[in-house]
Amino acid sequence: MNRIRVTKEFGFEMAHALWNYDGACRNIHGHSYKLFVTVEGIPNNDSGHPKFGMVIDFGDLKRLVKEPVVDFLDHSLVVYRESEGETLEAVRSLYGKVHVFDFQPTCENLVLYIVDTIMHSLPPGVDLCAVKLYETATSFAEWFSSDNK
Repeated sequence: MNRIRVTKEFGFEMAHALWNYDGACRNIHGHSYKLFVTVEGIPNNDSGHPKFGMVIDFGDLKRLVKEPVVDFLDHSLVVYRESEGETLEAVRSLYGKVHVFDFQPTCENLVLYIVDTIMHSLPPGVDLCAVKLYETATSFAEWFSSDNK
């Protein structure tokens, strides 16, 4: 079997604050995130098909990730719902792109959110293999399907 992995890189800017955290990240701050999405499958072997030789068209993979993940998170502020209150309402009234999630917006939890968002959108025969999210140039979290079977 000739399974191949294909990876697409994305970038976005996002701010977050970690509720009840005991360090500097409890304050609103931003990162330049780098996201790597890896899928795997068997390249199309139908010479008459427009996707001949491909596991997935890079443009198709881009469309599956860009709108629901990158465009949604880019230039937004993400906070945990427990931090809601008058201060958050004031922030929401000043800024248009504030997302309140049911999880603490750590790099680890953002990876799980991304996995959940795109996993079921992939075409038949293409499986999500890995997601890697760099929060800084030297710090990242990653998810592998092989660890979660």
